[in-house]
Amino acid sequence: MFITEAFAQTAPAASTGGADILMSILPFLLIFVVMYFLIIRPQRANMKRREELLKNIRRGDQVVTGGGILGKVTKVVDDSELEVEIADGVKIRVVRSGVSEVRVKGEPVKE
Repeated sequence: MFITEAFAQTAPAASTGGADILMSILPFLLIFVVMYFLIIRPQRANMKRREELLKNIRRGDQVVTGGGILGKVTKVVDDSELEVEIADGVKIRVVRSGVSEVRVKGEPVKE
């Protein structure tokens, strides 16, 4: 009454091990491919664009620092530093990587 009968089970058929491994790895591969095209590749393109932007800063360009300070580049000190005039007669030195946006001379200010 409370005991169920045990039924004999047949042994699982011998399957090809390679197909099972491929089917278990396939979702991870698909996730990686999707992550590459949606996250990694666009991020690399943005980094490359930013490096070019920072490398091409010239004297006279309008820049915005990471802290939100607007100024005009008066001198390129070296590969890593700029001299920026933020007000009449007030000049500061800024690290290139601290520049968040470059507004090239002659570009209208977006308000």
